[in-house]
Amino acid sequence: MVSKEHFTFAELENWLNERRVTEIECLVPDLTGVARGKILPRQKFTEDRGMRLPEAVVAMGVTGEFPEEGPYYDVINPTDRDMHLRPDPRTVRIVPWASDPTAQVVHDCYDKEGRLVPFAPRSVLRRVCDLYAGAGWKPIVAPELEFYLVARNTDPDMPLKPPIGRSGRAETSRQAYSIDAVNEFDPLFEDVYSYCEQMELNVDTLIHEIGAGQMEINFFHDHPLGLADEVFFFKRTVREAAMRHNMFATFMAKPIAGEPGSAMHVHQSIVDAEGRNLFSNPDGSPSQAFYWYIGGLQRYIPAAMALFAPYVNSYRRLARFTAAPINIQWGTDNRTVGIRSPVAGPAARRIENRVIGADANPYVALAATLACGWLGIQNRIEPTPECKGDAYLGDYQLPRSLGEALEKLRREKDLADVLGEAFVTVYTEVKEIEHAEFMKVISPWEREHLLLHV
Repeated sequence: MVSKEHFTFAELENWLNERRVTEIECLVPDLTGVARGKILPRQKFTEDRGMRLPEAVVAMGVTGEFPEEGPYYDVINPTDRDMHLRPDPRTVRIVPWASDPTAQVVHDCYDKEGRLVPFAPRSVLRRVCDLYAGAGWKPIVAPELEFYLVARNTDPDMPLKPPIGRSGRAETSRQAYSIDAVNEFDPLFEDVYSYCEQMELNVDTLIHEIGAGQMEINFFHDHPLGLADEVFFFKRTVREAAMRHNMFATFMAKPIAGEPGSAMHVHQSIVDAEGRNLFSNPDGSPSQAFYWYIGGLQRYIPAAMALFAPYVNSYRRLARFTAAPINIQWGTDNRTVGIRSPVAGPAARRIENRVIGADANPYVALAATLACGWLGIQNRIEPTPECKGDAYLGDYQLPRSLGEALEKLRREKDLADVLGEAFVTVYTEVKEIEHAEFMKVISPWEREHLLLHV
């Protein structure tokens, strides 16, 4: 496998030639994490090395709606001006399911003056990583991404169900870590691993999680920007593979009532220029930076929840005794807390943010969790005492709804300073539109319990 860490455009051209690529999917991740962009013939891509799209393309909600007025248009020009998109050669991947040789390349968004568009998700993560680089540090992350396989469902009014496996039966009981339960979907996962290998995605362990049809894939640790790209590609890959096997893959935080939700747990640490882990002292004990980082997560996670739990559905996952946290407590090898320190040697000492949902945009989520930790170190925020018991027995410490989370994010100036005022403005305005759209829908629960009883 050829390393693309310092890929140049000349090397990109050679890579495309070797694979006889005829088309390029030019991709831009939007606020939701959806792949926007254009498909170009190879020659057009080579000649232009970029393209243009309206800037609002990366600043709309999951329904495709835009705000009609308000602070959104203090950032987004109402003339619907273009962004200038530049391919990042390091992101090039083959599209393994395409009938003709096709590549996909993630692009960065710039304005006409050559500045990164501040509200594009990839720009926000770059901004945060640059803060660490300016201090001589490199953040390291490793996501663990949960998702559900569900039976094909074309009617949004019908509840989702587990898919039929090789045995001809759907799961009806909890199968946590079951090898046989994973093997039920061997043909699908053979395709997934084959696609990942062709795309050079550094996926690690596949396990069956607690829920019926719920799986988890782990990624090897690496730099945040590269791993956000890999999660972005992986979501596309699993959805495509699942449809080819007559089922859906979903990263909804809570797709099935009565089943656990899906998370994106993110392990994180920091190394210096010599590769030493900042979370450990020379004698192997936890460093002050380790505790300050935890303190930053505790202080700012509640305000960042709209970034970690971006939809109305996200808050259904965060419930007591459901394998999802309701708190910002921290503890060593304790899965009831929101901030976990896994057992590890000094060189591998890390912190796991267990609050983030699988539905979060990977660029935004990684930027936000690194921003919380950065602020903790810069402001020398001491954490609360370690939780050594069952944190579910304590109080809720996280917002209970998207509306509450958006209000907290708007009020938190420190996060806006790190992530960018323009991004926070656009993000919160777009999420308000989504929330308003949801509030127009009358749920089956309301019809069942209120129709004749109130």
